[in-house]
Amino acid sequence: MDFDFTEEQLMVRDTARDFAVRELDPIAAKLDAEATYPADKVKQLAEMGFLGLAIPEEHGGGGMDYVSYVLAMEEISRACAGTGVIMSVNNSLVCDPLVKYCTPEQKKKYLEPLAAGRKLGCFGLTEPGAGSDVSGMKTNAVLQGDTWVLNGEKNFITNAPNSQTAIIFAYTDKAKKHKGISAFIVPMDAKGVSCGPKEHKLGICASHSSSIFMDDVRLPKDALLGQLGEGFKIAMTTLDAGRIGIASQALGIARAALEEAIAFAKERQAFGGPIANLQAIQFKLADMATRLDAARLLTLHAAWLKDSGQKFSKESSMAKVFAAEAASFVADESLQIHGGYGYTKEYAAERHFRDARITEIYEGTSEIQRVVIAASLIRD
Repeated sequence: MDFDFTEEQLMVRDTARDFAVRELDPIAAKLDAEATYPADKVKQLAEMGFLGLAIPEEHGGGGMDYVSYVLAMEEISRACAGTGVIMSVNNSLVCDPLVKYCTPEQKKKYLEPLAAGRKLGCFGLTEPGAGSDVSGMKTNAVLQGDTWVLNGEKNFITNAPNSQTAIIFAYTDKAKKHKGISAFIVPMDAKGVSCGPKEHKLGICASHSSSIFMDDVRLPKDALLGQLGEGFKIAMTTLDAGRIGIASQALGIARAALEEAIAFAKERQAFGGPIANLQAIQFKLADMATRLDAARLLTLHAAWLKDSGQKFSKESSMAKVFAAEAASFVADESLQIHGGYGYTKEYAAERHFRDARITEIYEGTSEIQRVVIAASLIRD
């Protein structure tokens, strides 16, 4: 693994950093407080090519690699974690599987508008009774002549209220269990598709989530993504890439929390000087920085493996679980360093604390990541 970034990777990082500082930093607290979807900022990200950053240019994307994607995601998420996950879902959970499993005709019809940011996508796997246990889903699709008829409900779907396209997983043959799950590309304006109320969430409030309801949704045969019964495989391979995106989001949150803690520790006076002079605070900062750097290396390694065409499932799970837990640790320590001020909305420490927590849950809980890692170790 080469630890030197290319000029192109550095350009992507610097472009993302400039955008984050200039456009997101000034409004992040307001977006969070008002749970406002940053529509104009998402449009700007699309114009920069960031909504399909790692998608080949011939399919409307930015044509960059996953290392570049990690660098950009960290910068955007450092400023606004909600905006970061909007970008992550469209890249990792929507465009990435479409690149792998679409026919050429489907790529033209569905992928190009998403990769170019003309449309926004969401990923419909989770259901009220089926989260980590995907086989518990109840959504089903029945072929009637040349038409698929889709019925069911998806839950906690990031981007759903603002999306134009969804990838929906449904049983096409319940008797085959996970081998009877198929994936479908569903226009969100199709008759019978509706969204529930936006979730009131602890954090990442600029990113909207809701349920998706499907009532006799009729889809053409070309709405099937991949092969019949290939849905479980599509979901699992997609989540491998998605975990790199969430690990990158966690890096951004952790870095923001660390930077806030350092700045506060230098300014806050106690016991005759800035608290940054106290060894108790210095040790906290040292542990925070160490975990952040370790998480970044794990995440970049997983991205590098993906770019190299090597297996990366175990490594993406390692990156995701470590980065998520590092983000929660760093954000917690940052709030502690801020003391009572950290518990108020006057400082960003409490926002980072709230934003960090979800990274241990979505796109596979920390417990599921450990299952994936252990299974890989035993199998190998």
